[in-house]
Amino acid sequence: MTVYGFHASHEQVPPADLLAAVMRAEQAGFTAAMCSDHFSPWSSRQGESGFAWSWLGAALQATRLSYGVVNAPGQRYHPAIIAQAIGTLASMYPGRFWAALGTGEASNEHITGGGWPNKATRQRRLEHSVEVMRKLLQGEEVSHDGLVTVDRARLWTLPDEPPALLGAAVSVATAERCARWADGMITVAAEEDHLRRMIAAYKDNGGRGKVCLQVHVSYHPDEDEALRIAHEQWRTNVFAPPFCWDTDSVESFDQAAEHVRPEAMHAAVRISSDPGRHAEWLNSYAGLGFDAIYVHHVGQEQSGFIDVFGERVLPQLEVTRP
Repeated sequence: MTVYGFHASHEQVPPADLLAAVMRAEQAGFTAAMCSDHFSPWSSRQGESGFAWSWLGAALQATRLSYGVVNAPGQRYHPAIIAQAIGTLASMYPGRFWAALGTGEASNEHITGGGWPNKATRQRRLEHSVEVMRKLLQGEEVSHDGLVTVDRARLWTLPDEPPALLGAAVSVATAERCARWADGMITVAAEEDHLRRMIAAYKDNGGRGKVCLQVHVSYHPDEDEALRIAHEQWRTNVFAPPFCWDTDSVESFDQAAEHVRPEAMHAAVRISSDPGRHAEWLNSYAGLGFDAIYVHHVGQEQSGFIDVFGERVLPQLEVTRP
């Protein structure tokens, strides 16, 4: 069976409203949650970007769900600071927190003024960061010279057991590389053949732990409105790498998306007014072998989506708790 979680999008929803949404999602039957960790939204229309780590403490206290966050250590965040944040939350809420680590996007990381390294350098920097974070979460004193620098760091508040550090991957090559160090993998919805290759690349190369999926959906009782919501809110997210990694401003994303047609949204978002169709899509993803699926409704208003999915979609799925 599969864990079905609620994805909290800090780029789109004010943090207080997002906290109310995740509480509602728990009541509706979602059994887990995860959130983004952005400094900037993808579009001026999204218009938010709350600090994920403040919100996570509140959300863990307000619900009984497990939570994850996708984070990019090494530039905007020093890995020792993220290890401290992870250790604190895992200490306060044992067994309920994980982090997925990736190489990041320029739209969030450029704020340090340190330039934006190429993908190969970012990948090595991530792996240096993971090495530092694992040692810190095991209680070691760490000094490190390389693509990140650490001088005699030690975490004094530690969980009884280090939480899982997943690898965030969108390509087969990255999934294979994550297998070297990660406690699991998370990716985003794509064509099923690609997702099968992602799972195989991770597991066949020794990858351990759960494999997770984030799915973007747009639901509204009116089909045209569901498409309008997806186009209005998520058309800046249809671009493949490296454009989405290397573009560094909301203005540039908005300009690039000016000519994205509404019909193009179907390639990036599951759009339907039919709850049964959404259940079919989610069951199909579960059938590929994903242990957890996190559902992100790309609209800013979350209540209708949560209620309908709780009443009419989740009952059609084999839902389990983590």
